Amino acid sequence: MQQRPAFDEIRGRQGSGFDALANWLDGTPSDELRRRQAAAEATFRQLGITFAVYGDTDAAERIIPFDIVPRVFLPAEWSRLSDGLVQRVEAINAFLDDIYGAQKILADGVLPTDLVLGNPQFRPEVHGIRAPHGVRAHICGIDLVRTGPDDFWVLEDNARTPSGVSYMLENREAMLRLCPELFRSLRVAAVDSYPDVLLQTMRSVSPKGHSNPVCVVLTPGHYNSAYYEHSFLADSMGIELVEAADLLVDDDVVWMRTTAGRVRVDVIYRRIDDDFLDPLVFRPDSALGVPGLIAAYAAGNVAIINAPGNGIADDKAIYSYMPEIVRYYSGGEAKLPNVETWRCREPEALRYVLDHLDEVVVKLVDGSGGYGMLVGPTASKAEIEAFRRALVAEPERYIAQPTLALSTVPTLSESGANAGLAPRHVDFRPFVLSGAKGVQVVPGGLTRVALREGSLVVNSSQGGGTKDSFVLMDEPRMMQSQSMGGMTQSQGIGGARA
Repeated sequence: MQQRPAFDEIRGRQGSGFDALANWLDGTPSDELRRRQAAAEATFRQLGITFAVYGDTDAAERIIPFDIVPRVFLPAEWSRLSDGLVQRVEAINAFLDDIYGAQKILADGVLPTDLVLGNPQFRPEVHGIRAPHGVRAHICGIDLVRTGPDDFWVLEDNARTPSGVSYMLENREAMLRLCPELFRSLRVAAVDSYPDVLLQTMRSVSPKGHSNPVCVVLTPGHYNSAYYEHSFLADSMGIELVEAADLLVDDDVVWMRTTAGRVRVDVIYRRIDDDFLDPLVFRPDSALGVPGLIAAYAAGNVAIINAPGNGIADDKAIYSYMPEIVRYYSGGEAKLPNVETWRCREPEALRYVLDHLDEVVVKLVDGSGGYGMLVGPTASKAEIEAFRRALVAEPERYIAQPTLALSTVPTLSESGANAGLAPRHVDFRPFVLSGAKGVQVVPGGLTRVALREGSLVVNSSQGGGTKDSFVLMDEPRMMQSQSMGGMTQSQGIGGARA
């Protein structure tokens, strides 16, 4: 994969959608764009749309910066992305169901057995427990990067507790309110039915097939960095937001304590890490989990979304085998390619990485949030040498990838001589829902933007921001979708805005 100059996703393309957006940018003064952006961020602050930065005592909670310039996807390219996302998530679910069951992929030698069974994210405590309806990764966030007009790459998979969907929804509300003229000139797929479709997905995997299963969102509490999202989704779905003290397990059945008495719970959307989920099975000192929850899960009395043990699919060493995993379970080649990856556990790959540390990106296999990462071209000599020592000491903990020329989208720069619109690098997290009735892709997602000039790190914890993501609709296909009264596999969620 050859590095190339960054591709500008708006200025570098032509067509009705891009021309309309370029005209809007050219015709709207920077001061007006800045005023609208400030209004959006003020609203986010009033609503309490914040995230916590652990260890930052000066700013324990902050809003994620929002950029007023949207990102645009054409109907044809979104269709290709959706097909690839469905294929990948189906393979992830098949992989998880297999390794916590018969482990055929290991017996067939597709993956090294020690890479899976010796992985800290593999949970032997749930081996042999089959998830209701065979679905383990109900909500996936697949992180994508773009390097050219037709070049999309999967950067990583998130099948544990992927976050960010509340920002996708709130960003769209802000754009509808502050930039209504864009929605008059562009047919943009709506995303606001996501909570309804999420609730349908949760209900579909109820283990007992109840007509009206009780669903809850389990949060570790308001100190968690994503607490706003937990409460936002529970409120949007019209279900209870609970903490561990609100639940109890009696005779392998989960109950919710209410003022009217106990209510049986069928489906739990947990936003608590595996380690803290059940102190009888995982960490015994956890005060965030529900004692006996895994026993109720094993008995088939409750569905847990996402299933415990899914972290193995997020591991970046496992990610490097995703083309083989997709091929093994689907019988075809992956429609969305991986970024080239060197597994530092392999001696030849380690030698290459050590010789090219100033050129590559090095990541912890279990890292997230932009932590534990070296971006070689922008790192200091001291940082490079520190990573060299870490790689030599524990090579199995790291993978490396080439430094990509991530695509850019015009972004409102707030300082310096070039204040105004400037290109900034972006990535993209679409959300994919899997239930008993199939896989569905949200027609949109979370675009994250590196706000610092030249930076490739988009994570909010590292100073990144977000943009709205416009998926443009072609009218005939949407009319057909609406006439069917629902959504079929990979068609998307919601309708078009006028």
